[in-house]
Amino acid sequence: MRVSSGTPGRLTPTTAHGVAGTLNPVSDASDRVVASNRRARRNYDLLDTWEAGLVLKGSEVKSLRESKVQISEAFAREESGELWLLGLHIAPYAMSGGEAMGHDPDRPRKLLLHRREIHRITDRMQREGLTLIPLSLYFSGGRAKVEVALARGRDVHDKRQALARREADREAERAMARRRRR
Repeated sequence: MRVSSGTPGRLTPTTAHGVAGTLNPVSDASDRVVASNRRARRNYDLLDTWEAGLVLKGSEVKSLRESKVQISEAFAREESGELWLLGLHIAPYAMSGGEAMGHDPDRPRKLLLHRREIHRITDRMQREGLTLIPLSLYFSGGRAKVEVALARGRDVHDKRQALARREADREAERAMARRRRR
């Protein structure tokens, strides 16, 4: 890695091709979705979403990179002014050296959000009886992130209504497409 002086008195890092970059670039391949909670969109009405960081151990990060995680049963709870993600299962990393060196797969994991966001979320959870659930787990800039949503649970009747509404929309689209082709 070379350093060029584009501005007098100021050194900026450059890549091998002479284009300004960072000293430690993180590849775009690390910016990918590791797990998604597809059942959440069917079982809940999603109201608001946030991106939150996660406090993880090294072996947990390695397991996440191998996509050995299950988020379908996970939810968040507020304790002492902090949000904790419960029910998230991250399988032990195979090369961690066993139970002593690894991590507990089902331990609570702290969500990293701004204090104001935490207050806003917990206030709505208590006032409106909402649930905070994870929608997806991904890496952004080399850091593990989770997309969480405030959600209201659907009962069987609501699920059937949503399914019927989607089916009616599809049928209307098909009819319009047939009409356009004539």
